[in-house]
Amino acid sequence: MKNSSRKKSARPKGSAAKTSPEPRRLKPREHTAFKNSEKGEKKDRVPVWVKETTLDYERQLHELQIELMKMQSQVKADGMRLVLLFEGRDAAGKGGTIKRFTEHMSPRGARVVALEKPSDRERTQWYFQRYASHLPAAGEIVFFDRSWYNRAMVEPIMGFCTDEENKRFLKDVPYFEQMLVKDGTKLFKFYFSVSKKEQLRRFKSRHGDLLKQYKISPVDEQAQNLWDQYTVKKFQMLSETNRTIAPWTIVRSDIKKLARLNCIKFVLSQIDYADKAPAESLEVDPDIIISGIDELKMMEDNLMKPKSLPG
Repeated sequence: MKNSSRKKSARPKGSAAKTSPEPRRLKPREHTAFKNSEKGEKKDRVPVWVKETTLDYERQLHELQIELMKMQSQVKADGMRLVLLFEGRDAAGKGGTIKRFTEHMSPRGARVVALEKPSDRERTQWYFQRYASHLPAAGEIVFFDRSWYNRAMVEPIMGFCTDEENKRFLKDVPYFEQMLVKDGTKLFKFYFSVSKKEQLRRFKSRHGDLLKQYKISPVDEQAQNLWDQYTVKKFQMLSETNRTIAPWTIVRSDIKKLARLNCIKFVLSQIDYADKAPAESLEVDPDIIISGIDELKMMEDNLMKPKSLPG
């Protein structure tokens, strides 16, 4: 007779084994590798392995951020007014680049403008009015995380403005920017270009990162399905608003770190300031930084082959 006291399995028959969620891989905070690269072994220290490319990136970023602080001092001393617009598809890396620009700048002279949707009152105003109120005074630098160019791409595609409002904007904005530049404002217009595949990867990573939940929006969810429509609107925007007095600069941003470094280098190379680093250290990668006119030519040659177009 079989022993009936044999221990039964704690798992019900046919049920799947419970698995604990896979722990998230944590990365050291930026600058950690650079700050600790020269430190030696100690009892209370543990080794952390990082890629050589990460250490090189942090070294370069450190040097460029020192240059940015020099530049800001000159902007303040000379009473310059700088405006930097950051546009591009969702998850293209705009916010991350702005963060690296402003990380060590004095907040008294550098502001980030990231506006919410317009209020009922603002909807009745002249379109540029809500943006004009945030423009810099003498000695200030203003970073627009999305700007008046919402009306060129996001608004018409998502139905937030009419076709007539979109067309009127594209005709009016060159005159608006011409007034700014002729009045002494230094204007940089950056379009961050990310590929469809990389955009999707970044969207997925946001859902798994509790520190990036604020970046998830209904507009993001539709970005992949509306990819081709955004491409058409990008072409129209560049065609109508890339002017000699206020040109576009395209930043290829599939590799975020290279996009950040080259965008900072480009700005530094265009501003004169005291004790500036040698010109060769501020040279940009021509595969990362592309002029608006070259982007337009490339798009014209490949409009019938949308898969050949970068974001």
